[in-house]
Amino acid sequence: MSRRGVAAINPVAKVAASLLIALTLALSVDAASAVTALALELVLLPFAGLSWGRFWRRTAAVWIAAPLAGLTVALYGRASGHVYLDWLFVHVTDGSLRVAAIIAVRVLAIALPAVALFATVDATELADGLAQLLHLPARFVLGALAALRLVGLMRDDLTALELARRARGVADRGRVLRLPGLAFALFVLSIRRGSALATAMEARGFGGDGLRTWARPSHFGAREVLLIVVGASLAAAAVVVAATTGQWVFIGG
Repeated sequence: MSRRGVAAINPVAKVAASLLIALTLALSVDAASAVTALALELVLLPFAGLSWGRFWRRTAAVWIAAPLAGLTVALYGRASGHVYLDWLFVHVTDGSLRVAAIIAVRVLAIALPAVALFATVDATELADGLAQLLHLPARFVLGALAALRLVGLMRDDLTALELARRARGVADRGRVLRLPGLAFALFVLSIRRGSALATAMEARGFGGDGLRTWARPSHFGAREVLLIVVGASLAAAAVVVAATTGQWVFIGG
């Protein structure tokens, strides 16, 4: 079944749009640009092609990480203004709370569009785009694709290792105590599987230096250009609002 909407857009365009937003917001730490970008993203996110259930599942880590990042800045950030708490290394002040709020919003503004766009990315299509459109080395692209495909097997390997250890009677301890042994076994298994895969790919000619053909051509058309323009416009709007309100301060300044 063919995909439609944002899901059918070339992954290279999704990477470019996400990078434009992220790099622009990383240039300054101010409230205006972060709030502007987040507000525009919340308007556009319903068009990302994700159901609400899938959207919340995909972005759950972002909604948790943003307040935690803000909390860290609030407790250990630069002290300025009225002091609310001063204990050892913890300094909660007006300045640290303000920067903490800005950081939390900025994390959301950077991460939400990236997660929403990458939720519909197919790894093979991304590899095709990187090799055919950006002309990255085929050996690197195919190796990265193979490694990415193996990540999905790690959960199955972990389940199989747990069942095998339980069958041998060595899984009587708690899950936390078993974790170091499982991690080491999974690490060894990953090395063996990676070595076998690398040998198999070399035997099939994936490491050759000659001209390579691709089974699926990677197209870059009007939809991809439109997505990049939307990302660039969103980033530009955030900068303009911050500069107009006098809040834009280059991070290196």
